[in-house]
Amino acid sequence: MKIWQASNGELRRVLEGHVFDVNCCRFFPSGLVVLSGGMDAQLKIWSAEDASCVVTFKGHKGGILDTAIVDRGRNVVSGSRDGTARLWDCGRSACLGVLADCGSSINGVAVGAADNSINLGSPEQMPSEREVGTEAKMLLLAREDKKLQCLGLQSRQPVFLFIGSDAFNCCTFLSGFLLLAGTQDGNIYQLDVRSPRAPVQIIHRSGAPVLSLLSFRDGFIASQGDGSCFIVQQDLDYVIELTGADCDPVYKVATWEKQIYSCCRDSLVRRYQLSDL
Repeated sequence: MKIWQASNGELRRVLEGHVFDVNCCRFFPSGLVVLSGGMDAQLKIWSAEDASCVVTFKGHKGGILDTAIVDRGRNVVSGSRDGTARLWDCGRSACLGVLADCGSSINGVAVGAADNSINLGSPEQMPSEREVGTEAKMLLLAREDKKLQCLGLQSRQPVFLFIGSDAFNCCTFLSGFLLLAGTQDGNIYQLDVRSPRAPVQIIHRSGAPVLSLLSFRDGFIASQGDGSCFIVQQDLDYVIELTGADCDPVYKVATWEKQIYSCCRDSLVRRYQLSDL
């Protein structure tokens, strides 16, 4: 992994230690620490200041495909090809539990604060005191077997299970009850956790896989396997295309204030500067 100075593209740090592909990486809220997951089934925490790997979590039996940070980052969640989602204690570098074991690859995970109206159930046993910030949170799992699963992060109890048109690749929360999930056949489902049987809407712009979804201002940003990357505003009539990727898949999108970053199979990270929308 490489850490760049965003303002001028200068390479600042190289984080080396994973074997095989690194599938996902993100900063902790402090901005000084990085969480990564790889095909070596390892989850690692790094110092962005000196590039050292400070913690390695082992326990998954397959590659880690996505991660989520709980609150300020005392706990993190990982989803893996081994079909499990796990909760980890960063301070003790220990697994606090298997949150879900679904027998199908977990391609995407998201954690969000739940609206008060949503019943998250109660934990069957007393949560460990090492669990910090898991109460009143939902965990969303985008699964390879065409299922989108939501459960209480602390309770581990099911909230809903939704079956889509194809494998789910990614998911994100828009609010305490609205969420998005993208499929391999190009559908973006918007669901309301309070009545998840029927989607609020399905957005379909092309048949290319939806690879990344990110809540942004009043709407969201999506990227697809055909190189398209776009911002959708709340009313959906207003779409801004982020161009440049041609036909190569845009794997991931990230934002910081008015900057949007995309990473593409053509080996480029692109930075877009937004004026006031």
